[in-house]
Amino acid sequence: MTPARHDSATAIALMCGAVTLFAVLDATAKYLAGKIGVPVVQVIWMRFFIHAVLSILILAPLLGKSGFVSTKPGHQVLRSILLASTTAFNFAALKYLQLDQTVTIFFLAPLLVAALAGPVLGEWVGWRRLLAILTGFLGVVFVTKPGFGGIHWAVLFSFGATITYALYGIHTRYMSGHDRSEVNLFYTAIAGAVLGAPFGIAVWQWPQDILTWGLFAWTGITGLAGHWLLVLAYKRAPAPVVTPFVYVGLIPMIFLGYAMFGDVPDIWTLLGGGIVIGSGLYLYFREHHLEKAGG
Repeated sequence: MTPARHDSATAIALMCGAVTLFAVLDATAKYLAGKIGVPVVQVIWMRFFIHAVLSILILAPLLGKSGFVSTKPGHQVLRSILLASTTAFNFAALKYLQLDQTVTIFFLAPLLVAALAGPVLGEWVGWRRLLAILTGFLGVVFVTKPGFGGIHWAVLFSFGATITYALYGIHTRYMSGHDRSEVNLFYTAIAGAVLGAPFGIAVWQWPQDILTWGLFAWTGITGLAGHWLLVLAYKRAPAPVVTPFVYVGLIPMIFLGYAMFGDVPDIWTLLGGGIVIGSGLYLYFREHHLEKAGG
């Protein structure tokens, strides 16, 4: 079974929707941990737990018992572990590093995917697309203005998050050619829900109001919806085409940071955001042109 026929324009739109939902998820998690004071480990576990429960409730009537069976269960479990590991590495890094350092390192993921997709999936990246990816990363550097003087050893955690996320993206693309999108979606949250349970329960604090419960539910909903769009995106186009659009997530992050936390973007943020948008638009219209020319 092979991946679906390429539809890059739709895949890019799906990826942009996914990273927008992930930005909403991150903002909600930050509000829960920062404003309400919920332990971060509890927030992470509830996000995966609710995601898993919703997946079962929504997909069970559609798939039935046999519908959850994977043709490659080992790969599915590994894929789920990679996503949970990405979250865990990010949390560990943020104990020691500045946010700008972890974010900048994490946005190396599209470059890593571009490098791996050729030998692993046979989806080689051309020099024009690679140049656009590098330009988008330059925009991220403008936004984050990382100061790498005296790098802390915990930078290894950030590199771990980058590597596991890139491998998660590669695995999602690979499994799109072997399992139904619904099966891929179901397995996304399993490792985080199961492996994170002991840690989430150990620090558990009962929510004091309905708002907190609602925000917990919202993390699961946005996580589920975001990964559903991500799975569909990787099904419709090669990984090197889709992954660079994680950069687009900077735009809703800037907006939500201002709207929810009063973070005012400076000139470097606006300049970097413009570079990211420009590189993204170039990639979008190039893929659209190539598909028209080939089709």
